[in-house]
Amino acid sequence: MGGQTGFGPVPVGESGDPPFAADWEARVYALATMLRRRGVFNSDELRNAIERLPPDRYLAASYYERWLAAIEMLVREKGVLP
Repeated sequence: MGGQTGFGPVPVGESGDPPFAADWEARVYALATMLRRRGVFNSDELRNAIERLPPDRYLAASYYERWLAAIEMLVREKGVLP
């Protein structure tokens, strides 16, 4: 059902909290969006990189910490950063 239209607005949550718990999480999301738009990687590659994190690192990380670790992995693999 992901990506389909017609299901109304995305719920924010009972408390009305913002979608990101901290500013750095929003920055990681924005960085991933920019890198995808520039063709550095796509969503499938990001998901695959998250899944390739070592189990101990994956389990110890929060949702956006996993995104950041995956982004770091991909930019190194693709030669964007040395």
